[in-house]
Amino acid sequence: MRSSSYSVLPARALRAVVVLALTAGVTAAVPAAQAETTTPPVAPATTAVAAKPYMGWTSWTMQSSKYPGLNPKGDYSYLSEANVAKQTDAMAAKLKKYGYEYVNIDAGWWMDWSWTQRYDEYGRQKADPERFPSGMKAVADRIHAKGLKAGIYLPVGLEKGAYRDGTTPIWNAPGCTTADIVHDDLRTTNGWDSAYKIDFSDPCAQKYIDSQARMFADWGYDFLKLDGVGPGSSKTGDNYDNVADVAAWQQAIKAAGRPIHLELSWSLDYGHVEDWKKYSNGWRIDTDVECYCNTLVTWENSVDDRWDDAPAWTDHAGPGGWNDLDSLNVGNGEMDGLTKAERQSYATLWAIAKSPLFTGDDLTRLDSYGLKLLTDREVIAINQSSAPPAEPVTASDPQQVWAAKNPDGTYTVALFNLSDAPAAVTANWSTLGFRGKAFVRDVWNKENLGSHSGRITQALPAHGSRLFTVTPRGTDLVWTAHEAEAAANTLSGNASVAACSACSDGRKVGNLYGGGKVTVNDVVVPKAGIYQIKVAYVSGDARSVLVSANAGGATSHKFASTGDWGTANSVHVPVSLKAGANTITFDSGTGYAPDIDRIDVPKSL
Repeated sequence: MRSSSYSVLPARALRAVVVLALTAGVTAAVPAAQAETTTPPVAPATTAVAAKPYMGWTSWTMQSSKYPGLNPKGDYSYLSEANVAKQTDAMAAKLKKYGYEYVNIDAGWWMDWSWTQRYDEYGRQKADPERFPSGMKAVADRIHAKGLKAGIYLPVGLEKGAYRDGTTPIWNAPGCTTADIVHDDLRTTNGWDSAYKIDFSDPCAQKYIDSQARMFADWGYDFLKLDGVGPGSSKTGDNYDNVADVAAWQQAIKAAGRPIHLELSWSLDYGHVEDWKKYSNGWRIDTDVECYCNTLVTWENSVDDRWDDAPAWTDHAGPGGWNDLDSLNVGNGEMDGLTKAERQSYATLWAIAKSPLFTGDDLTRLDSYGLKLLTDREVIAINQSSAPPAEPVTASDPQQVWAAKNPDGTYTVALFNLSDAPAAVTANWSTLGFRGKAFVRDVWNKENLGSHSGRITQALPAHGSRLFTVTPRGTDLVWTAHEAEAAANTLSGNASVAACSACSDGRKVGNLYGGGKVTVNDVVVPKAGIYQIKVAYVSGDARSVLVSANAGGATSHKFASTGDWGTANSVHVPVSLKAGANTITFDSGTGYAPDIDRIDVPKSL
């Protein structure tokens, strides 16, 4: 979530209200399907933590919305024991049989309607008796009684309200107090600076995290969302480096003896991806998907961000830890704030990217289309299969194609039209690595479309999509590689050769800005036509480049970020080549272009 569940993005006015409330008074209290087959069954829920992307529901979406009637007692007042019970019952009745299992309680369970906090005598969050009159253990027990799993939430760090005067004892840690577990200067941490940064050089600090994990384990919780984690959550710098906190939580969960899925939020720093993978089961790669408006979400704020932000993270998802795109709010129609086309595209990306499939919709009033999107067994099977996440195989332009190769040799292929007007989108088989024919199945529409030669083209509405399973019937392509930094090529302007450990030949062409360009010479093909060339590149942020052949007209293409300047990725772009020798130019124009590693050109159309 853009701030994640605790508040909103710092630039938003609502966030200021929440942060003020957070620091206000404290109430002390002592297998992929073959294309030709029929719809496959959903695999049963696994007992291993995060073996597959988790599926479930979160309270935050409705808590944060201004939709009429959702929060009658003020901001975030939707969160209550009664509402959690209603959603639990609805999930058990409508979604459980499709694999949905987690009921996740988000921020505010220890706060009253005015957002005043409650803590126990050991500085641990304590359920507000008005929101959760039965207590958190009873809530988890009720969720478990429905055959589901229970999730709970904490911000990272020691909340200021829990510190009190520093004399609060730590449970099961004689002699330890809250003054011992934080820095003497009371430096703050997390995405809202609502907590003091924990000093893990003192053994008492781990004891405090152990006490919280033990409390959750004793209550019977199966999932913990740790929020405001940095680097990330719109914060940088030493105060906001919470890697030690995450490691402490992993250790504490293990010691508590109950399997608990540890999910991190929000906009986690890509530079620490190996830490997130080492210590947690999932990490929010982006801001809040919610719009904090009179619907649950909007396309522009910020569903559409994910197409730009997900590609860099794709290679890091797998059993044990997944890239979290945030909640999937496609089930409530007008309340969601999206068109039907947008709802399908939203669900398609989440499924193929292997994001956890958890919705924030009101499960008691799913409309028929929303229920169809959330319970499509074939789409869920794609998300839960052992295949890798899909990623863009074309440039991140308004019309783009994402794909993943499945273990059975088929491909999951999604077409997206992200423009505000209808447009045709084409998936060329050459971008998947083969030529000739392929059998195509339309996954959402449950139609076998038969054999298609070379490509498939679909007319899509604004923000529309199609999802296919493609079974190759042709032959693998053969490619000719051309290194960008080769001596025979032409560099212009600021362009220069640089070392690159991630690049195919250990070098790349960089400094492509302000008119800098690289021209790859002597690209020979046997016949004239439009070739989908594969471009390997490095770019720490999303950048555009002008691509042309033989000094002809250039086309601008946007390349998604590779995450940092030490990681390479590749996409395909179309160029019109003549028979014989050609030149292909990458021109920065007036802006900044990605660094170019190499290009691969098919030897045949």
